[in-house]
Parts: sequence; C-alpha cells; structure tokens
Amino acid sequence: MKEIELMALPYALDALEPVISKQTLEFHHGKHLAGYVNNLNGLMPGSGFEEASLEEIVLKAQGGMLNNAGQIMNHNLYFGQFFDKRSGKAERAGEPSKLAPSGQLAEAIVRDFGSLEAFKEEFQKKGATLFGSGWVWLSADKDGKLVITQETNAANPIQKGLKPLLTFDVWEHAYYLDYQNRRPDHLAALWQIIDWNVIEQRYQNK
Repeated sequence: MKEIELMALPYALDALEPVISKQTLEFHHGKHLAGYVNNLNGLMPGSGFEEASLEEIVLKAQGGMLNNAGQIMNHNLYFGQFFDKRSGKAERAGEPSKLAPSGQLAEAIVRDFGSLEAFKEEFQKKGATLFGSGWVWLSADKDGKLVITQETNAANPIQKGLKPLLTFDVWEHAYYLDYQNRRPDHLAALWQIIDWNVIEQRYQNK
C-alpha cells in the first residue's frame, strides 16, 4: 500500500507571523492536516485505491476517502505557496521577485482580470462571501485562461478539469485564532506571504 505522508513545511512554524501565527500553523498543519493524512491512510486498506495517487483519489473516490484526500491536496497546495518574508535573503540576480506575479502569469492576470488589483479584489470578495467552509481558488483551464472558483468543504478545481494555482483556505481553523470572525482581514493579509514564483511555476506546468 502506498502510504500518504504529511508534507513538511518549507519554512519554520513562526516564519509567517504576523500574517499567520505559529500557534495557528501548529494546529492547522500539525493537527488538522495530520488528521486528514491519518484518516486517509486508515481508509486505504480494501478501498481499491491502495496504489493510487492523491490526484486519482480526489478524482474517483467518494465519501470520507474523497473528503480526506481533497483536504490533503488542498492543504499541500496552500502551505506550499507561502514564504518567509522576514528572512531578508536577497533574491538571486535575474530571479523574479516573490512579491508580485511576473512572466506569463502576470500577463494572464492582466488579460483575464484587467489588472493585478482587480484580480485581488475579486479573489478576496469570492473568499469572503463563500458561505460556510471551503476554499477560493485561482486556476487555469486547458487553454491557460485564468478563473476564480469557490469550492466548498474539500472540493478541488481538478474535479472541474482545472489546474489549481493559488488558494486561500476559508475554513475557520485557518484564521480564527488570529482573526476571530474577521475573515476579510485575514484574506487581505495573505498577499504579504504569497510566493509568486511558486504560482508562476504551477502556471507554466499547466
């Protein structure tokens, strides 16, 4: 059986403060995501998905197996898109800035949303207005066109034939310790720690 592993964070637990606190990361990654991983591995024996990839499970499974696999995929993309902006490391010569989109992705954002500011405004609005728990996503369709979708609970854009690029988690456990009921404030703050080089790479791999 292929065991699903808990992803290692590519930064220290306090690296995203004050946008995301160490305490929130300890619970969000170390408890919530770890719980989904443990649950999915427990559901694997006899499921028919023992050798399947996470993506295959999300596309084909149902019920608890789908919910746990979807949350693992969503969180892996979520935690993998941030960087420690306090590190002070100078970017290498010729390397695009992490702080803003560049290259093909920047061009696509302007083409499909009018401007980076307009995209951020729409993205935050979709995140703030999603009822209940879920995720807001920036994805690319098969032609490279960018779309914003609201996905409830553990859903992922790959289920709609889209390539997920960027996501904000709007489950309360993602922000409540730091922002209480102020979801819009949390969403607005997240832009400070997005590594746009990661998002660009995902877009180029579309």
